[in-house]
Amino acid sequence: MKIGRSLHRRSGRSQLELISLSPGQTQNLGAHLGRLVQAGDILLLVGSLGTGKTCLAQGIARGLNIKDYVLSPSFVIVRELYGRLPLYHIDLYRLDRIEEIMDLGLDEYFYGSGVSVVEWADKGLGVLPAEHLLIEISYLSLNERSFRFKSNGKRYRQILAELRQLSIKKVRSSCS
Repeated sequence: MKIGRSLHRRSGRSQLELISLSPGQTQNLGAHLGRLVQAGDILLLVGSLGTGKTCLAQGIARGLNIKDYVLSPSFVIVRELYGRLPLYHIDLYRLDRIEEIMDLGLDEYFYGSGVSVVEWADKGLGVLPAEHLLIEISYLSLNERSFRFKSNGKRYRQILAELRQLSIKKVRSSCS
């Protein structure tokens, strides 16, 4: 991932913002994240249609050494993919009521042996686990996206610290 001028960062103790200039950079960011996650981690993706939620999930899958192509699970709600760890790719797009989300029985995924990535998580924030990494994705331009990472819990502050170190190393190496 080319960072330097193309991947800026603003950080706070429990928050980090990274900018991607292309779908390829977004997938590379996801791959880095996929290498950092552990069993039981929960990543909540929030953003408008077409901002890159599935693109980021594809990168996370690559970082987990998953060979299958990652599609949006909008019509099946949950897709299970297997690599270094299972990836539970969950999509709440088609659900309109919080009761529908509660009835899915997602706890077996959230507290299982894999990594849960939830697209359209904003539809269920009230019933999703309190400890998670929230990733808010927004448009900046045609290919440019902002990724705002917000940690909720000690484990997720650790992931942010590791992402911060990664971005610092990349910025330094691209400037020399």
